Amino acid sequence: MSNLYRLADQRARRRIVAFDRRELSRLLNLYSMRVATGEWRDYAIDFRPGIAIFSIFRHTAEQPLFAIAKVPPGGSQSRYMVYNGPRRLAHGDSLEDVLAIFERRLQLLRS
Repeated sequence: MSNLYRLADQRARRRIVAFDRRELSRLLNLYSMRVATGEWRDYAIDFRPGIAIFSIFRHTAEQPLFAIAKVPPGGSQSRYMVYNGPRRLAHGDSLEDVLAIFERRLQLLRS
C-alpha cells in the first residue's frame, strides 16, 4: 500500500540549480562594492526549480533593482542573465560576461 521513494532519484529529477562558491564570491564582492558607495542596501538568493536568482535591492521593501539568474546549461538558452524588472539587460555563458554590465567607465570631465 505504501510507496517508497528514493530521495536520490527525486533530487536527480528536480535538477537543483545553485551558485557555486566562486560565483557566490563574485556576486557578493560586486554587491559589497556597491553597498560601500550607498547604491545598494539588500540582497536575496532564491532557489526555484531549474533556476537560481540573486536579487539586488535599493530598499528591502521595494522590488529588486536587478536580478542575476543562473539556469542549467542546455539548448540555445544562455546560462546567466541579468534582469531589471521584466527587461533582460544581459545574457551569456559566463558570470563574468553578464556582470560586465555593472562595470563603471571612468571619464574625464572637462570644464
